Amino acid sequence: MKLKIGCHLSAAGGYEKMGREALFLGASTFAFFTRNPRGARSKETDEKDIGALLKIMEENDFATLVGHAPYTLNPCSADKKVRDFAFFVMEDDLKKMQYLPGNYYNIHPGNHLGQGIQRGTELTAELLNKIIKPEHETTVLLETMAGKGTEIGSRFEHLRDIIERIRQKDKVGVCMDTCHISDAGYDIKNSLDQVIDIFDRTIGLKYLKAMHINDSLNIMGAKKDRHAKLGEGTLGLDTIINVINHPDLKALPFILETPNDLEGYKREIEILKEAYKG
Repeated sequence: MKLKIGCHLSAAGGYEKMGREALFLGASTFAFFTRNPRGARSKETDEKDIGALLKIMEENDFATLVGHAPYTLNPCSADKKVRDFAFFVMEDDLKKMQYLPGNYYNIHPGNHLGQGIQRGTELTAELLNKIIKPEHETTVLLETMAGKGTEIGSRFEHLRDIIERIRQKDKVGVCMDTCHISDAGYDIKNSLDQVIDIFDRTIGLKYLKAMHINDSLNIMGAKKDRHAKLGEGTLGLDTIINVINHPDLKALPFILETPNDLEGYKREIEILKEAYKG
C-alpha cells in the first residue's frame, strides 16, 4: 500500500496543470478550491482540460481528489439570503464535480451565529438534503473544525447530528483536520487511539473519508485554527507520522494544508512518504 498524499493546489492554471504539479511534488492526490476561496466566482468548465487531468490520474494511479468549497459559505446562517447563496454555490459546485466522478467535495459545516448548535446542525442538514441527489457521484465531506466563535463541527457530536439528518447517507462523510481537532480539544498527540475510538463510537469510521494533515501553532483546546508546517508546531512531526500510520487511517487520502510553497510541500511529502509503513 502506498501513501495517498498531496496538498492544496491552485486551480487558477487549470486541472491539467494541477495534475502535473502533483506529479512534480511526488503526490498521488491533491485538493483544490472549486472557485475563488474568498468569493463566488467560478470559471467555465473546460471538459478538455478535465479530460487531461483524468488521463494523468489514470496513468499515475492517483487516489481520490478533494474539491473544497469557498470559505465564504455559511449553510447554517440565520440570514436566509446567506443560506441561499451557500445553496447556489454548493449546488453549482456539485454539478461541476460530476466531471470528476467519484471524488470528494469538502465543506465547512458553518457558523450558527447565536442560534445555537442544534439549530445550526439542523439548518446545515436541511441545506444538504436539498442539494445532494441520488445521481451524484461525489461524496460531500463535513470538515472537523477548531471551534472559533460560533463554528459548528468542533465536536464529533455536531457532525453526527448533521449526518443523522441526511437522507442520502452514502453521499456524505467527514474530513478530519489534525490542527482543527487538536485546537478543538482532542488530544491526538498523546491519545490518538482514544480519539479515533471516540470518533468511531460517535460517528462511525465508515464516514471518515479524508484527512487534512497540519501541525498547529496553538496549544490543544485553543480553538484558534492556525496551521503550522510539519514539525514546527505544538503537535510535532511524530504525531503526524503516527496519524498517517494509524491502522484505521493509513488508507485514507492525506492533504497537506501547511503554510508552504510548492518546494515546501515537496519536502513534506518526501518526509511523510519515507516515514510511511505501508
